[in-house]
Amino acid sequence: MSFASLGLNEKLVQAIHECGYTQPTPIQQQAIPLVLKGGDLLAGAQTGTGKTAGFGLPMLQRLSETQARPLANGRAPVRALVLTPTRELAAQVEENLRAYARHTNLRTLVMFGGVSINPQMKALGRKVDVVVATPGRLLDHVSQRSIDLSRIEMLVLDEADRMLDMGFIRDIRRILALLPRQRQNLLFSATFSDDIKALAEDLLNQPEHIEVARRNATAETIAQRFFEVDKGRKRALLSYHIGHHNWRQVLVFTRTKHGANRLAEQLSKDGLPAMAIHGNKSQGARTKALSEFKSGGIRVLVATDIAARGIDISELPHVVNYELPHVAEDYVHRIGRTGRAGSNGEALSLVSAEEKPLLKAIERLIKQTATLERVAGFEPDPNAPVTPLEDTRGGNRGRNGGGQRSGGQRNGGNGGQRNGQRAGGNRSGGNGQRSGQRANGNRSGDGDGPRAGAPRRRSRPQAEHSS
Repeated sequence: MSFASLGLNEKLVQAIHECGYTQPTPIQQQAIPLVLKGGDLLAGAQTGTGKTAGFGLPMLQRLSETQARPLANGRAPVRALVLTPTRELAAQVEENLRAYARHTNLRTLVMFGGVSINPQMKALGRKVDVVVATPGRLLDHVSQRSIDLSRIEMLVLDEADRMLDMGFIRDIRRILALLPRQRQNLLFSATFSDDIKALAEDLLNQPEHIEVARRNATAETIAQRFFEVDKGRKRALLSYHIGHHNWRQVLVFTRTKHGANRLAEQLSKDGLPAMAIHGNKSQGARTKALSEFKSGGIRVLVATDIAARGIDISELPHVVNYELPHVAEDYVHRIGRTGRAGSNGEALSLVSAEEKPLLKAIERLIKQTATLERVAGFEPDPNAPVTPLEDTRGGNRGRNGGGQRSGGQRNGGNGGQRNGQRAGGNRSGGNGQRSGQRANGNRSGDGDGPRAGAPRRRSRPQAEHSS
């Protein structure tokens, strides 16, 4: 099957061939024709499946087929909006869309926090057709009146499950209230929790459903290995694997920002050039670390879960879980950084005695049994005391991000009465200010995080909240 056979025009086909795409992936084969028809879509797709092209190519084609009338101020309207959970993912998506649109007259813009808002405001003064944004920074622009969302024709929620995990549900509902009711909605999620289903029910109008992999499944192209080791010897075992196998490019996951910094420093002292990436790093530092990693300037990139979203490196060979995640679904997201788009990859997990309960949760999720291996010289001490695993997830552990659903009314969201209306119509309270939020939109943080008081779908490790 070719891209042209999916109904894409010559300019887009030329662009994707120049990007090195030869044949559409399963998600692209299913999504592109459906999006071209103009209906809503609920898509289950893991990272690395090619979903950006799955929604981006038909979106660009639909926008290029019509002309939008100017706004009252004479400016061209923003016609499509893509919301992502993190800066890195926003940057990656916009970069791809820009490449796909290279032979059209459509213009794209990425907006995220951690950098000055002024260049983004200046860019919005020119023609921008597609905006890719994190929810927090988009609402900053709304507060500054630098963006008009009244002409949005297409809305994409990319990695919607992660946006709910990070507590963006209220920000999303506030954004929906600013959009025109008549629009095409596309929701992409790697997992389908009850909260995602509730959001889809409110957002989507008679959507088509597609799913390219079993829910919460790991890609068949990823070889998963689990190594049993004492907690205090993990760093030495990691260095051994990297050096013994001469790995040149390794993405390593830790649970906390402090742990990422400490591990990167220790690996560098071991003669393995490494850098850390997490939410406390400036955008410049994060961009530099990614650039060094992609170019081979460093061998190891140590990351927290949230910061790693959007890292898109073709044929990344190795991912290591230095520490198992508290939330089992994050294991699927982590190892999905390798084995992308049909390439082979290897995912190693270093498992201490304290982490056995976390491993059991992962096994239940992926419906596979892990075989624990041992490396000579790094065997765990059977007499070592097992200390309880420190739980870094503070706060309320309730799953309240989607609000309670009773009689069609969503308590805890900003949506007000549903009355059969799609989210995005006129909702009471949709445009009101939040308690404790400054009127000008400026707030503590970097412009990407959820608004103060926003409930989280489930408690996340505190060390990752500001990514």
